[in-house]
Parts: sequence; structure tokens; C-alpha cells
Amino acid sequence: MFQIIRLSEQDNIAVSPMDIPQNSIVEKYNIKTCSKIPQGHKISIKEIKKGQKIYKYGQIIGEAITNIKIGDHVHEHNLSFIQFKREAKKNLSNLNYFKKNDLIPKNFDGYERENGRIGTRNYIGLLSTVNCSATVVKQIADKINFHLKENRFKNIDGAVCLKHSSGCGMNTSGYGMTIFHRTIEGFKNHPNFSNVFVIGLGCECAQISLFQDKKTSNVIYLNIQDEGGTKNIIKKCSQMIIDLLPKANSVQRTLISVKELSVALQCGGSDAFSGITANPALGYASDLLVSNGGTTVLAETPEIYGAEHLLKNRALDDSICEKLNNHISWWENYTKINGASMDNNPAPGNKKGGITTILEKSLGAVAKGGKSSLVDVIDYGESLQKKGFNFMNSPGYDPVSITGQVASGANMICFTTGRGSCFGYKPVPSIKIATNTNMYNRMKEDMDINCGTIMDGIETIEENGLKIYKKIIEVASGKQSKSEENGYGDDEFNPWVIGATL
Repeated sequence: MFQIIRLSEQDNIAVSPMDIPQNSIVEKYNIKTCSKIPQGHKISIKEIKKGQKIYKYGQIIGEAITNIKIGDHVHEHNLSFIQFKREAKKNLSNLNYFKKNDLIPKNFDGYERENGRIGTRNYIGLLSTVNCSATVVKQIADKINFHLKENRFKNIDGAVCLKHSSGCGMNTSGYGMTIFHRTIEGFKNHPNFSNVFVIGLGCECAQISLFQDKKTSNVIYLNIQDEGGTKNIIKKCSQMIIDLLPKANSVQRTLISVKELSVALQCGGSDAFSGITANPALGYASDLLVSNGGTTVLAETPEIYGAEHLLKNRALDDSICEKLNNHISWWENYTKINGASMDNNPAPGNKKGGITTILEKSLGAVAKGGKSSLVDVIDYGESLQKKGFNFMNSPGYDPVSITGQVASGANMICFTTGRGSCFGYKPVPSIKIATNTNMYNRMKEDMDINCGTIMDGIETIEENGLKIYKKIIEVASGKQSKSEENGYGDDEFNPWVIGATL
């Protein structure tokens, strides 16, 4: 028996949870398919005339560019992105809806730093201020990680090389440098590092003097040119790190309230099931954490486009809405001057998985934020100031977006995927969450949680969301995620580059 899923009474399409052959009968709706409907793709359940709007999740995802019959496959060939006015209808009455529940974990085992900030891992950081010092930080990290293998330091997770392609050939002031500065500052002070070595070349735009301060005693600054070249700085810095390893190893995990968790909410390689299973389940886990005093941060501004009104409905005050409006306007102009469109966002893999327009993708993506009140909107890499559910402006490209979330202070990452995105991010552990059982079974070595059980009728969104919440506590307390087991995380540091490369 073939089945389809209608997500809202207002919808004129439904989603197929399986491949449905041409001329098959969908009994519940008494529909005969006009062509094959691939798994995750949309089928029309009503006659839709050319120019009429198409609805999914009870929201507009585009308009018909041809007449669409009942039983037709609805995708790129007959559905197009449109611009339309999106009205926010603020309603906070159903938010923060959790009652006190003494059965869920309220604490985790974390690292308390001298400044009071809380880490979930204990790494040594090698942070390049410019691409010219990337080789040096990589070689230092390799030497330290070899040393750590030869000498047991059970409380040190390793040395992380944070290399990138920026830091010079850029304006020394302006928005691009502001973004870059915030990113370096956020990583330099991240609580998942016991010690950080900031390494420059000496002649770049992003001089280490921009980052030096007297507040951070665990941060050391070195320039390759000042130290006499590559071999000298590698030898000097490596020895400095080896000398401090016993102290870094002396830190112990202690019982910490979940109020100190800040979780980055992310999705990549999305499919049509992302907005039906994994994202709502992660949204429930986000609400659980927020209800217990913790913090979550949604990002990817191009991937809330068309659904931003749903976030504004939950904003605590108008100033938060204004911040979000300003970021949306900036992105509309940014894509325009670069000859692009906001609808360019869905990738080929997204479309193969059943997503057609950015409007459709965004409606599924915002579900990661649950139902809690939106307490703040911050710019890329800005420090999180308010506990609760936050939004951070960023590109939709996952490594760049997550770099900003970690710079803002996230000490955990939850990453949903439908196509099977493989991702990890040192120094912050990343939990991978599958939207469908087929992909989960195919990629079990990479996935921590299967949300396909929701589609399979085995679990509810709430039951699966509680499982995600408990996994967050478990991994924050030291258990390795699948991404960590697979060695991901050394090459994903990717600061957002804005403006001309000079």
C-alpha cells in the first residue's frame, strides 16, 4: 500500500515516504500517480492552476509554472520560487511550554576554566592569523599529537591546528576585518582550549597585535619572522607546549549544570525528510535544553529565508525582529550585487532529496529551533549574551556557519542530515543526526542518532528529541561522537571571507 504525508490541512501537495511507480493508487486520497514519485518528493493532491501558490507545512513554497493535475510529481519542472510578503504574527502564548521534569538529566561532566567558562573538551589550540602561518601551525600540531600518543595525558584531547585561507590581501578595516577579528577572538578564548598559541607571519594585514591582550594568560602570541623562521618557531613553540602539558592535563571533569551548555543547531545535506523528522526532533531537544536554562543558536541566514516570519513570531521584542530584518536585507543586496539569488541555495543533493526552492528548505530548517522564544539575534561570531534560543547571522555553507557559531561560544554541535553529510569540528564535538532510516543504515559509522524512526512509526518526535537531548549530555560529558571516532575536525575551521581579495 502506497502512502503519502500531508503536513498541513492547507497543503495542496504531500510528500512521498517511498518510491511510488507511475499509475499507482494512493488509497487514502484515492489518487493515481501520473508519473513516478521518487522518495521524499512531492505529489499534487489538488488541481493547481498555473500561477497559483503551492503550500507545504501550511506555508508558501513557490508557485506553479504550469497547470498541475492531481497525482502529478511536483518539482523543478512545474514549481518555481517567488517573492511574497511574509507577515509576522507574534504569539508567545504557546512558547516555553515544558513543565518541570525531574527525570531528564540536568547536569553533565565538564571542564570549568579559571575564568568560570565551561568546556566540553580539553584541547591545545594552534591558531593561525594568516594563511602564511598555516604550515607552521599544522607541523606544530602534528608534533604535539605525536608526543601525546607517546606519553599518556588522559585529560588532554589533543592539539588542534586552526589554519585557513584568509588574514591578508584584505582591508585592514571594515566589515570583513570585523568579522575576521571576532572569529579569531572567539576561538582564542574558547573554553574547550586549555591553552592557545596564536601564530602569525609578521607582515600580514591581521597582525597579532590586533589580538594581544593581558586578560588571557593562557594565550601566547608568536610571529614566524620574529622567531627567525620556520624551524626555529616550530622548535620553540613545540617545546613550550610540551612544558605546559602536565598542567593542562591536571584539569578534571566536574559536575556542571546544563545551563552552561551552548549548542549550535546546524543542518547540511538536507532532504525532504529533514523538516519532518530530524529538524523537529532537534527542535524538541533544543526546547528541552532551553527550558532547563541552557542556550541554543540557530544560524544560516540564507536558509531561514522565506521562513523568517516564523522566527519573528517568537521574538521577545521588536528590536530582535529589527535585527533579523536588517540581516535579511543585507543578504538580499549581497546576493544581488554578486549576480546570485537567494533561491540559488538548494544544492543538487537537496533537490535530488526532494527539496525544490529555498522557501521549502527554510521552512524545514527553522524547525531545528523548536518553539522557544527567540531571545536575541547576533551577528557572525558575536559572543552569545543571553541564555535561551538565539539566532546568529551566517552563510548557509556549513563549515563557515559552524565556525561562526563556535566563535560565538557554542561548546556542542548538533548537525542533522538527510543525504549523509560527514562532518566534525575540533575543538567542539559534533553529533550527527540522520533524517531517514535508509541513509542511517547505509552510514551507521557516521551517524549518532536515527530520526527515521519517526517516519517509520517507531518513535514520536518527542521521544526521539529526548534521545537527542540525552546524547548531547553524554557527548558533552566526554563520550566520543561518531565524527570524533572517525577523526573529523582538523580541517573544518573556515572563517567567513567578505569583500575583495586585494
